[in-house]
Amino acid sequence: MSDFLTLGIETSCDDTGVALLQGERRILAELLSSQIRDHARFGGVVPEFAARKHLENLLPLVEAALREGGVSGRDLNLIAVTCGPGLMGSLIVGVQAARALSQAWDVPVLGVNHLEGHLFAPMVDSEDLKPPFLSLIVSGGHTEIVRVDALGSYELLGQTRDDAAGEAYDKAARILGLPYPGGPEIDRLAQDGNPDAFAFPVPLQHTKHVEFSFSGLKTALLWQVRRLEALGTEGGRLPLADLCASFQSAVTRALIAKVALAVRMTGIRSVTASGGVAANSALRRALTEGIEARRWRAWLPRVSRCTDNAVMIAMAGKSGWDRGLRSPEDLSPNPSLEIGG
Repeated sequence: MSDFLTLGIETSCDDTGVALLQGERRILAELLSSQIRDHARFGGVVPEFAARKHLENLLPLVEAALREGGVSGRDLNLIAVTCGPGLMGSLIVGVQAARALSQAWDVPVLGVNHLEGHLFAPMVDSEDLKPPFLSLIVSGGHTEIVRVDALGSYELLGQTRDDAAGEAYDKAARILGLPYPGGPEIDRLAQDGNPDAFAFPVPLQHTKHVEFSFSGLKTALLWQVRRLEALGTEGGRLPLADLCASFQSAVTRALIAKVALAVRMTGIRSVTASGGVAANSALRRALTEGIEARRWRAWLPRVSRCTDNAVMIAMAGKSGWDRGLRSPEDLSPNPSLEIGG
């Protein structure tokens, strides 16, 4: 095991993550401060508030991670920090903190693409996972399929035209009067519902391109709710379990259809998924047990690492450093950073 120590810092949105990685995959510390409860009262992430919470949380987490790992800042070999995409204010906090720590400890900093970090999430616990593979990145801000031919060699095969899948879940939850974040709540209610109760459209299911669209599905849910309210429902309550199950089924079928298309197009039969929506129980079952899943082998991160975390950033940073990547001393965040072509 290499003694190379990487400190990973993740502040792209509303989760403050810090991790200490030894070598390529030995995790010495993994800490996360979630802001879900802080933003729930607003029904979504408030960027300025998220940045302030990062300011409060980041340095105490760094100190705690070093204590847990039994090392000092000067023992580090690399600081890997998310530099984009994400919320500008949140990214600035992480990048500026990493640069300050770099100067204080005389340790180099490497900016990491948050989306590349998600590509590494399934590899944290799966030493057998090697390129080439297809990665479904599916979260509140992103829905795309990336071809990974080698570490550092990525091709964007397709992405959403409008809403990301996680964003669609949150909007659907607001329509249904459910709390934020919407994805976990819809997933929970769907367990008791009938996925065939409502025939929601599966967007772009049969097109010949790797592409997604969820805004129309959200609108279909809205009109169905309005029809039910106009007709009157038993006890004045919406059939939430059936609505959630049917909506979730349509989202899952849309995602799986394009994973299957990408497998047919590329011939690559290793598939990964990451991002917050990769924690969804219906999607995980479809990727591992569904009819289409017979065409591939799925590699999924543990549920706790589907969402933003610093372990994936540290791992991606170490890999990039080994490949010769370096960041300028005046590293700046890029909230619109992309991956692949």
